[in-house]
Amino acid sequence: MSNAAPSNAPVVVRFAPSPTGYLHIGGARTALFNWLYAKAKGGRFLLRIEDTDRERNSPEAVAAILDGLTWLGLDWDGEPVSQYERADRHREAAEKLLTDGNAYRCYLTQEQLAALREAAEADKRPFRVDSPWRDCDPADAPSDAPFAIRLRAPKDGETVIRDHVQGEVTFANKDLDDLIILRSDGSPTYNLAVVVDDHDMGITHVIRGVDHLTNAARQAQIYSLLGWPVPEWAHVPLIHGPDGAKLSKRHGALGAQAYREMGYLPVAMRNYLVRLGWSHGDDEIISTEQLIEWFDIEAINKAPARFDIHKLEALNGHWIRASGDDELFDSLVHLLPHLADGDAVAKAFAAGAGPKMRALVPAMKERSKTLLDFIDGAKFLWAKRPLELDEKAEKLLDDAARDMIAKLVPNFEHLPNWSAEPLEAKVRDFAEAQNLKLGKVAQPLRAALTGTTVSPPIFDVMAVLGEEETLNRLRDAAR
Repeated sequence: MSNAAPSNAPVVVRFAPSPTGYLHIGGARTALFNWLYAKAKGGRFLLRIEDTDRERNSPEAVAAILDGLTWLGLDWDGEPVSQYERADRHREAAEKLLTDGNAYRCYLTQEQLAALREAAEADKRPFRVDSPWRDCDPADAPSDAPFAIRLRAPKDGETVIRDHVQGEVTFANKDLDDLIILRSDGSPTYNLAVVVDDHDMGITHVIRGVDHLTNAARQAQIYSLLGWPVPEWAHVPLIHGPDGAKLSKRHGALGAQAYREMGYLPVAMRNYLVRLGWSHGDDEIISTEQLIEWFDIEAINKAPARFDIHKLEALNGHWIRASGDDELFDSLVHLLPHLADGDAVAKAFAAGAGPKMRALVPAMKERSKTLLDFIDGAKFLWAKRPLELDEKAEKLLDDAARDMIAKLVPNFEHLPNWSAEPLEAKVRDFAEAQNLKLGKVAQPLRAALTGTTVSPPIFDVMAVLGEEETLNRLRDAAR
């Protein structure tokens, strides 16, 4: 048994998450690969929510997944499909397999299955179910006893998965037992539901994690027994942490929304995630337009990729610098509702800090690696007087520095043009007259105006704060 030959049908791919939590990084990358492949081939990218586990699924998790995909810019075609709502269609397929003799009713009880499992463990052999009901006459079935429906899988030969990433992978059919396709309560199992949904949705290529490779063999058997064409497969490598182990919570693995809250840009996330397993020569910085032009599943690497937050940060810094000022400011505004202190920042914007922050964007983008760097670097804009100084600023503003600021203040009064260039000229003239280096004047100014020793260029700070607020802060420091 092998895959069907590839068809010339338009490409249709899908992302099919289970709504048990947020959109994690591995899922986000899988969605991105599918989205890019659809865009690259002029195909369709569909979304299916595999929500059959009613105890673990929640509407909040579905909303979180949709929110994560939307933030990443991965738009899907049509409405999301609910797998749970298609249970009748899954049961219909199971009944067809039963009617055609490709499935059978299995009356094994939980106690009997447990005994078979214990016997396998005692013999130190893999556990597989060889149901005595496979070849029994249906007339011998117990009346009114609960039963599951099992696939009558082939016992001889091989199932071959020809995979665009993993190559040709062969499974001996003797190692693949008769899996349950319909439970005794009438609910369909995962492998049946996936096959029916992928067939009905017209999926041509299944791009997903390599941990589903064994499922591909089982699903290929279901496709064959239903007489349906088998999609093409591409099982992508897992993402590992910096230590080479599978990425997990102990590595700080987070959902897509968490990276938004840390100030990363969607374009940077797309650029970084696609490089976790896919490459185009030595290119590291790749625009989304280039990704769509270049992407193909044949270039996905077989080896696991390692997640490196420092590389993501550096890449994000590049895309911040490459962004237009208005675009970057819009990203900052959209981030506000998702910040831990978003209310305070939003109130500051409402009170007039927004235009000031926009004015600082050109000066700050060159030194910021995340959008949070902008927020942190601009908090002086809405700080209340008298400013609270951090330890370094307080140490810098000693008596001599405060005396110097007191002498400097009159130079700024009644300045006809309150902008960075004439402000800098005034400070340079003052420094020269006092026989001081510019930094000896600029650093105390920075401490007095921002409460820190790190900020955007100090003359930009003065210009954005405005004459009244600048002079008031300097007079506070001079006292």
